[in-house]
Amino acid sequence: MTIKKEWIGTVAIGAVVLAALLYIGSICQESKITQNTVSIKDMLNRAVKIPEKVDRVVGIEAGALRLLVYLECIDKIVGVEDIEQRGDKPYDFAHPELASLPPIGPIHGGDAELIVAQEPDVIFWTYTTVGDADELQEKTGIPVVALDYGDLDDNRDTFYENLRLVGKVMGKKNRAEELIEYIDDTIQALNDRTKDITNNQKQKVYIGGIGYRGAHGILSTEPEYSPFVFVNANNVAGELETEHAFIDKEKLLEWNPEIIFVDQGGYSLIMDDLKDGVYDSIEAVKNGELYGVMPYNWYATNFATVLADAYYVGKVLFPDRFSDVDPEKKADDIYQHFLGKGVYSDMKDKYGGFKKLE
Repeated sequence: MTIKKEWIGTVAIGAVVLAALLYIGSICQESKITQNTVSIKDMLNRAVKIPEKVDRVVGIEAGALRLLVYLECIDKIVGVEDIEQRGDKPYDFAHPELASLPPIGPIHGGDAELIVAQEPDVIFWTYTTVGDADELQEKTGIPVVALDYGDLDDNRDTFYENLRLVGKVMGKKNRAEELIEYIDDTIQALNDRTKDITNNQKQKVYIGGIGYRGAHGILSTEPEYSPFVFVNANNVAGELETEHAFIDKEKLLEWNPEIIFVDQGGYSLIMDDLKDGVYDSIEAVKNGELYGVMPYNWYATNFATVLADAYYVGKVLFPDRFSDVDPEKKADDIYQHFLGKGVYSDMKDKYGGFKKLE
């Protein structure tokens, strides 16, 4: 009889607790629904109603999480895509806690149910369409703010628009403007060091191993490789009118660069390329003028690495103009501004860092 009474008592207490939880949950849900909202225009010109104060957020697709980290929103991120749990990008090294956040699905859009389970106030989504953004918003009942991404070259204004939009939603307007000013000042400072050097004073340079939907060898290049652009380097591939190029062996032999930079994302492939002897006549190969730079194309552009690479490129090509620069310390300074922590040593351990290749 005593056991039965205790069992009944336990059930009764459990019922009361459950009822209380359900009541609290309904109050929270009602509060969430009725809280004040504001309307914004996202990067696809969609009108989106968001809470006045956003406390919980996720970013899906390439670059979305990175933008949130740049804008110092770490404490508001409640879930990450599977790819973000690998811990191999600069912002992962700066904030390893991101890798332990709950998964919200695979790359390129996440999973609606897993996203809902984390109860974000807003979903940021890069590289999406109006139709897909509307569909996910309808499925989840959560505002979806569509982002573009941009770059530091012709589409720098687009990148800045994204920063300002995320800053507006997350209450980080000042941080967005601070970062924009820092980027502009850094690029201007790089240009100022080299803008008066004439072409006949510059060595011919080339970048190989550029990542493009995967790792590639020496024939994968960028005609407008940003670190070259920022220091006004004489890029032999600059004559090509495309963002990315896979060139022929004969073209590289014809260009005959005096210095070759190697994107370390394709390091092993390039070393294999150089073993067959076909490139031995190239000045850079013949004279051992090959230098490693850190890869920055990994789940969209890692902008801090772009600027860090630019300083190392400048140091190699124009040592007198960069005599006051320690590229490793400068890289840490740049990472500190973007990520809140210097992570050059982590990047060096993972990818090889700045060095002359043997």
